[in-house]
Parts: sequence; C-alpha cells; structure tokens
Amino acid sequence: MKRVLSIIIVLIGFQHLNAQYTEIINSKRPGFSESPYGVGTHVYQFEAGLFYKNNNNESILAYPNTFGGELFFRTNPFPTLGKLELNLNIAFQTDEVKNPFGDNYNISGISNLHFGAKYLVYQQEYTDKSKEIRSWKKRTSFDKKRLIPSVGIYGGINSNFIGEDYKPESTSFKGAILLQNDFTDRLVVLTNLIVDDIASESLEYAYIITMTYAISQNWSFFIENVGKYEQSFSPEYQLGTGIAYLISPDLQVDASIRTNLFENYSYIFASTGVSWRLDRHQDALMPAESSKNSKRGFFSKIFGKN
Repeated sequence: MKRVLSIIIVLIGFQHLNAQYTEIINSKRPGFSESPYGVGTHVYQFEAGLFYKNNNNESILAYPNTFGGELFFRTNPFPTLGKLELNLNIAFQTDEVKNPFGDNYNISGISNLHFGAKYLVYQQEYTDKSKEIRSWKKRTSFDKKRLIPSVGIYGGINSNFIGEDYKPESTSFKGAILLQNDFTDRLVVLTNLIVDDIASESLEYAYIITMTYAISQNWSFFIENVGKYEQSFSPEYQLGTGIAYLISPDLQVDASIRTNLFENYSYIFASTGVSWRLDRHQDALMPAESSKNSKRGFFSKIFGKN
C-alpha cells in the first residue's frame, strides 16, 4: 500500500480542481460498460485489444469463428470543460462464413467506427469518516450517500463508413445514461442504460451492470451482466468476467471471457488487451477543503482520491 499512502500524503494539503483526472490510468477495458468519469484534460489514452469468438449456433446466418482487434481512443482537449470526454472506437475483424454449397469462406473489414462524447452531470461525494475520532460506530458505519450514484450522459454516432460486409443501411446514433456507485474504496458498481441504433430499423435497448473489485494495488477483477433487446429478435443475455494488472500508473494489461445465457446454443468470447495513456495533464491547485474528490475509473478504484 506504499503507493496509496504516498498519494494520500501528497494530497492532504492540496487537491486537484479537475474532477476527472486520476493519478492512476482510468481504463474502460476489459468490460463493456462506461463510467460517467472521463480521462481528464490533456490526457491521450489508447485502449487496444484482440478478441476471438467461437459460436456453435447451427443457423446459416451465424459465424462459427470471429477474430479481430479494436482501438478505443479517449481524450479531452478543452481545459474549461473538465467533465467532458471525446472518444473514438474502431474495430477490424475477420469472420468465417458458413457455405451450404461448399467450403466455408472468410470476410474481413472494418466492422465498427463509432464517435462518442460523455459528460459528468452529477458527482456524488462521500463523508470522510477517517476524521471521526469520537465514535467508532460512526467511523465504521456505511455511508448511505453511497447508494446514490454519480451520473453521466453519453451520445455517439455509429458511422457507416466501414467495410462493405459490415455496412449498415445508414448512420445511426447511440445514447446512454451512465451510473456509478462507489460502495467502498475497493468495490464499485457501474450501471449503463442504453439506446442504440437510433434512426435505424434495428433499434436496440440494452443494460450493462458491472461490478469491479480491487484485490490489491495492482490486481483487479470484474463480473459483468449484459442484456440486449431488439425488435423481432429474442432477448440476448451474457455474463462475463476478467482481470486487469496495473504495470505502471500509465499502463495496464487485461484479459476477459464471456458467454451467452438462456439460449439453445452457446458462444465463447475471449479478449486480451492493453491500455496506455500519454499524460499531459496539468491542474491548477487549491486548498483541499475547497475542492472536490476525484473518482477513479474501471480498474483504479483502490487508489487514493485526488
């Protein structure tokens, strides 16, 4: 816990004005959910990964094997808009296609090109019970304010400038409400309520619930449930889990696996990746009692608040 203690000592007298930036990289990987908190101003973050999906669905429309890679870029170039984040998500994949008249064949191309932005609407603050010295019960009791989440909003564009084999009929849009509950300094739950493919014929509603727990200053794991609802299709549910390892404050590696639930077929989706940031952030400083606590991202929940 030396790193935790050093951060706390540095921040006793002064805390950062910006509510987004963290001393430890704030990565979305390896889960699918979004935190309402961004990376902070003048941070350039790259989250890349490889994925593989094996599908035993006997439908002719199913792809038996899928392999690909993706890149998620996040930044905020606007110093006066510290609660904003802009991001870009691009994926390239190869799919095995079933051929009822001969050997299977492959298709390849850019399968996703998404531009998005999110904004922290409400930041929940918690009571610092370490300063309570008169009552052990009050110092160790649960802070009921932790039941009220921090709230963010998300909006994005699903571009159709992608490979011909994956191209939708037109550009569509995505919107989401992003919630985060810090139940303890180690245990965090993210809840996303999503409407996707807006302005298309395949409008989709979805939820994502992710529980993350920091085991130590380097290791964290998550459990995630996803539900998708699309008109004319059966609901899809999946369960995933994974781990992440913090190599340095600016570098993280991860691995995850997930499968579907309640279907007459199954698939396995496995992913591994790395998150790295170029940190050019600079904060104005002010006395700690006048500033707000910053929040941590997907796998940096254990580290001290800025």
